[in-house]
Amino acid sequence: MKPPEIVNATQAELDELLAKAKPTFTAQQYLLLERVFGTFVYVMLSLQNAKTSIKRFQRMLFGHRTEHKRNVLERAAVAGDSDDTDADSQVLNHLDGHVPVPSSRPPRPGHGRNAALAYSGAPIVQCDHPELESGDRCPQCDKGKVYDSPPKSLVKVVGQAPLGATVYKVQRLRCRLCDAVFTAPLPAAVASLPKYDSSCASMIALLRYGNGMPHFRLEGLQASLYVPLPDATQWDIVSKAVPGPRAVFEELIRQAAQAPLLHSDDTPMKVLSLMAERARAEADGVKPAAKAINTSGIVAVLQQHKVVLFFTGHAHAGKNMQRVLAQRAQELQPAMQMCDALASNVAGEFKTVLAKCLTHGRRQVADVAEQFPEAARYVIEALAKVYEHDATCRQDQLSPEQRLSFHQQHSKPIMEGLQRWMNEQFEQRLVEPNSGLGKALRYLIKHWDALTLFLRKAGAPLDNNLCEQVLKRAILHRKSSMFYKTVKGAEVGDIYMSLIHTCRLCDVNPFEYLKALQQHAQDVISHPARWLPWNYREQLAAAP
Repeated sequence: MKPPEIVNATQAELDELLAKAKPTFTAQQYLLLERVFGTFVYVMLSLQNAKTSIKRFQRMLFGHRTEHKRNVLERAAVAGDSDDTDADSQVLNHLDGHVPVPSSRPPRPGHGRNAALAYSGAPIVQCDHPELESGDRCPQCDKGKVYDSPPKSLVKVVGQAPLGATVYKVQRLRCRLCDAVFTAPLPAAVASLPKYDSSCASMIALLRYGNGMPHFRLEGLQASLYVPLPDATQWDIVSKAVPGPRAVFEELIRQAAQAPLLHSDDTPMKVLSLMAERARAEADGVKPAAKAINTSGIVAVLQQHKVVLFFTGHAHAGKNMQRVLAQRAQELQPAMQMCDALASNVAGEFKTVLAKCLTHGRRQVADVAEQFPEAARYVIEALAKVYEHDATCRQDQLSPEQRLSFHQQHSKPIMEGLQRWMNEQFEQRLVEPNSGLGKALRYLIKHWDALTLFLRKAGAPLDNNLCEQVLKRAILHRKSSMFYKTVKGAEVGDIYMSLIHTCRLCDVNPFEYLKALQQHAQDVISHPARWLPWNYREQLAAAP
């Protein structure tokens, strides 16, 4: 499209044009012209406002993007004519006989307060009655006896700096004659401790790689609380503490390789040293071996646990999956791999049973719901039924084999009907192949076997949402810190991030876990399999 000539017009000039156009146009045409001019003025004023970001401006014009069924179908209903309601109902008769009416979102449950049981990491102080004990006579009626009853719990919360410090002023005495200096001893409990306790590395790593707080931001927070901690010192602490976590990370890779199901995906990342190497190669006229820099997220679903692995560098998810599966036991059957349809997810010398993300296929249809409301409603409603069946399986806690049987009984007819309908759209030339809807349907048809693996293999998931949720942690780090400076920094970040988010999926306190790895670093390096998030407490209990 040829760029138009940019013009400026005042509100008075536009009002004058509208006044001259009013006798010429019909009422409906004049209303449209008036709204076009109003939109022009609104857009120009918004762009002149320096506080309006591109993302905010996009939301201002087009609304918040969401893929929730209710919101997608609401947009489709607004885009479609009201006369199409009967046609939509006829299309969906084979699903449930009616079209659900979008309802307002129900309020979220809860009142924002947590029960005392939620504070499991807080110390407990037992408060006994100062005058009564169990078995004493009741001071009120003077006849009965009092006995123990469930205690009342009260929570008292205090604020504190993320990292605290204690200053020890040690007395020194000097002889006036021989200048001998006599220094008072430190308390025995702290005499052998280093300046930075093992908990410092755990807290810094948790804030940076678990919650997206960059070192410079923590430096500013600590300085404002008069407990300074420079960003260079923070990096020095976490990098020196990494040998134990690195040993566990390598063991987690070996554990993940034995999993029956692995999820994988990529998200862009910046590593300044790699970007500089690429720029130097291009300046010398040499084509770089790889341009993209990614953080790959791999989630291995074991029998009782989930393992999260992050890898940052030029390698895509497929190459990193190859690195993991290289340690898979030869006697095991090929693992299932859940990913989207990008070729980079399977680029490597490894064998898996491929499952592809149904949510990605649904997203292609949701993106064109306003242009093709009737067809989009059909596809989205059909897939919604399948997800309802999967939710029922989770609610009833069905085994993988029972879940497979349930989907084959209830979801298979829906998916087969959807496949027939999509093929009919092209055979009867009801959809243009190169249109937005045509491309979305061709995507579903092309990857149909991998998208419907859950109908043929026990334990196969419907989508890759688990991995995408995990990758949000890497995205949070990217948004907050923007980049890694070196490859070593990216490696350290991957190690800590993998351990922290594995702890969260295993319902383990990541701060206590990382602190335990620091306190028992030599044993962790020698026997990392004993210090995994789900079994490290056994080693702590056995320690003298």
